[in-house]
Amino acid sequence: MLGDGTKLDITTNKAPPPARLLDVTRLVSRAGRRPTGVDRVEFAYLRYLSQQPEPLFAIARTSLGYVLLGMEGIIGLTARIDGSCPWGAADLLSKLTRNKPKAIRQAESDLRRLSLARCLPRRLPKMLAHHLPHGFAYLNTGHSNVTERMTKAVRAAGCGQIAIFVHDAIPLDFPETQSHGAPERFRTLLSHVQNDADLVIYNSAHSQERAEFYMRPLGSIPPGVVAFLGVDLATPDTGALPHGLDLSQPYFVVLGTIEPRKGHDLLLDVWESMAQNPKSGPVPNLFICGARGWSNRAVFDRLDALPENGPIQEFPRLSDGAIAALLKGSNGLLFPSIAEGFGLPPVEATALGTPVACLDLPIYREILGDIPVYAEETDCYQWLNIVESLTKGHVGETKTDARLAYVAPTWKEHFNIVLKFI
Repeated sequence: MLGDGTKLDITTNKAPPPARLLDVTRLVSRAGRRPTGVDRVEFAYLRYLSQQPEPLFAIARTSLGYVLLGMEGIIGLTARIDGSCPWGAADLLSKLTRNKPKAIRQAESDLRRLSLARCLPRRLPKMLAHHLPHGFAYLNTGHSNVTERMTKAVRAAGCGQIAIFVHDAIPLDFPETQSHGAPERFRTLLSHVQNDADLVIYNSAHSQERAEFYMRPLGSIPPGVVAFLGVDLATPDTGALPHGLDLSQPYFVVLGTIEPRKGHDLLLDVWESMAQNPKSGPVPNLFICGARGWSNRAVFDRLDALPENGPIQEFPRLSDGAIAALLKGSNGLLFPSIAEGFGLPPVEATALGTPVACLDLPIYREILGDIPVYAEETDCYQWLNIVESLTKGHVGETKTDARLAYVAPTWKEHFNIVLKFI
């Protein structure tokens, strides 16, 4: 699906570029933290493009300048990100960045050890021109390092095409749910995309529609291509679950960073209501999987006040295998998020055969159709009825059949679309 912009005509099945340059600034900046959905996308691009016949290079903006990786360095970086090789020790140069977390200093030190070349910002165009063939393609998939300096540098070095991934427009659609300054930073990012991108990659038609809504008043819109994200289903690993966790009683899972738009406060209200109404029967367990985010102090305080062995438990650092095991055996994934660009958790849960309850958002209709149990609003009473129904296994025969027949999108399908254009 192409956008309606007129900045540059693009055609499918074009000849591949002589090389690709992937920006991995976000992955390096997130070292030591559990990956989010955007991190997983950038890593999927790193792995997939490194297996293509066209040469792949990677670029990262660090605290001390830019680092360029060739194939050997990309292999080393991939091993460190997937955990098969530990990050090394911080080097002597990292003493200049003592204000950075230890994991970042280690990651940037390893980048320098793995580098094909590195430079200060003013020498970036020269470094790229020296190592990359004329006509290379630059891809940025992480919403990081989308700057005028970067795009000017790749153009000056002979870049033939700039492709930027826009994951959603949530910072502008729901600014009240964002961290301080995030809406302004995203507006700046979108401005760079509009001015500099030859192609915009979107994870859904809904993300494209919202991003182009904000670009349209400012001028021409770059062409866009829509490709659903691939779903990497982890093998359920019950052995990785916390020791002694009781899964014999009905339970639900909520998955994702604990931030304002995700609706954790609503679920806490639902469980509080069930606890105050003994006529509704035993209260099912609620397992909250995800790290604590930002601007959510009221929810954090409520979580901190919960009894240690009560029905609500918080698990911020479970492995992918443990989360898959929880989802597989649960009565359902509860996902009352008010906005998503793609929303991997409901797609992953559906692919595992797990019932999903979520708000009736356009993105879920686009990706999952009528399979989820949809709520019309963030109303405690409505969600209480949904939880009680799912606890009893009442999800409807049609929805069950559709869920069990669901096949999640794959990364191969994603790249079959995207690599026709870049």
